Amino acid sequence: MKTIQLASLALAMTASIATAGGDGWMTDFEAAKKKAASENKDLLVDFTGSDWCGWCIKLNKEVFSHDPFKKGVADTFVLVELDFPKDTSGISEATQKQNAALKKKFKIRGFPTILLLDAKGLPFARTGYQAGGPEKYVAHLDTLRAKRVARDQGFAAAAKLTGVEKAKALVGVIKSLPDEYLEHYSEVVEQIAKLDPKDETGFVAKQMRKTAMETLAKDVMSAMRAGKTDDAITQIDKFITDNKLEGEEKQGILGMKMNPLLSAKKFDAAAQVIDELIAIDPNSKGAQFAKSFKPRLQKMKEAASQPKKPNPPHGQPGHVHGHGG
Repeated sequence: MKTIQLASLALAMTASIATAGGDGWMTDFEAAKKKAASENKDLLVDFTGSDWCGWCIKLNKEVFSHDPFKKGVADTFVLVELDFPKDTSGISEATQKQNAALKKKFKIRGFPTILLLDAKGLPFARTGYQAGGPEKYVAHLDTLRAKRVARDQGFAAAAKLTGVEKAKALVGVIKSLPDEYLEHYSEVVEQIAKLDPKDETGFVAKQMRKTAMETLAKDVMSAMRAGKTDDAITQIDKFITDNKLEGEEKQGILGMKMNPLLSAKKFDAAAQVIDELIAIDPNSKGAQFAKSFKPRLQKMKEAASQPKKPNPPHGQPGHVHGHGG
């Protein structure tokens, strides 16, 4: 009898883990990875705010709660819900810590975010709300999953090569993934560096430049918080000169320079930066945004040049009302 009770308890616990996020959804990320590995599936991870995020609620109502979705992903994905509700009373402290850590790890900035990972936890696609219902959403997921298949085929082909040729093949695979995922593929990046010590692919130099740019952004932000806008501008100018930046990279750093210039109310210098940014590539997205910002910059300059109205003396009204006789 006791054995039956224990077995029933274990079954109930297993069921609660599998359905805590709704029918068929798991909430334990590591357990979901093990399940995906054992069943040769990928992970579909839903970062959601179940009791406050309108688009999350809409996605669940229009897609996730329907049988065509559940049946459509049954053979390909293990479903994982990472919830960030306002009312956390139904979520354990351990799960809340897990969810927060994963949100930070995968740099989730909005909800809903649907992240597709392989069984090892490596991301290969990201999406969110899509209109059209469950069938269309499943087709959308199939298209995204094809990226993982192509990635794995690329890695398999690279494994047959050696030296720089293998490095080039691995770079080709890595480039097919969004830049934001590269930190999760650190082993591949390290392998490329070892296979191509002279950096014939230019990949290592590009990654080092990217890391340096991220460090610059942090340093500039720190300088601005300390009120040292001139230091921030100097750091940016030095970075551009030292690294001999061109093209899109230079446009990005020039865009970063706008913040300290505007903070210091150096509007003429900001206008020169905009012109320089546009001249690099007038058809780029950065240039298009810079063009659209020009009128706003002019208004900011005009507003700053207007003399401020003096505050009325303490205890005195700001204007005089007429009084009746």
